[in-house]
Amino acid sequence: QVHLAESGGGLVQAGGSLRLSCAASGSVFSNNVMHWYRQAPGKQREWVAGFTSGGIMPTYAESVKGRFTISRDNAKKTVYLQMNSLKAEDTGVYYCYFPDNWWGQGTQVTVSS
Repeated sequence: QVHLAESGGGLVQAGGSLRLSCAASGSVFSNNVMHWYRQAPGKQREWVAGFTSGGIMPTYAESVKGRFTISRDNAKKTVYLQMNSLKAEDTGVYYCYFPDNWWGQGTQVTVSS
């Protein structure tokens, strides 16, 4: 049984910071592949950041590179997304994702300009 519990979303002013967490239960952490996605109102879900096969080097979407940092704590089975210098266009629901097709419930991030 896999359960993903996200937290850390909220309302923040532009330029501010938030840290999202996604705590996982079950065996999804074992292959080191995990990602964050987001979905803005009226738009398709888009990939934000992740650890791909091998789980060593993080990768980022161009729109967040240099501002967001993905990290993980294997002992806690938790993946994080540190978001700095937030912009209004970062507003959306953020989801953690683990293969194959395990999604968190989503956490709302709202950035006011």
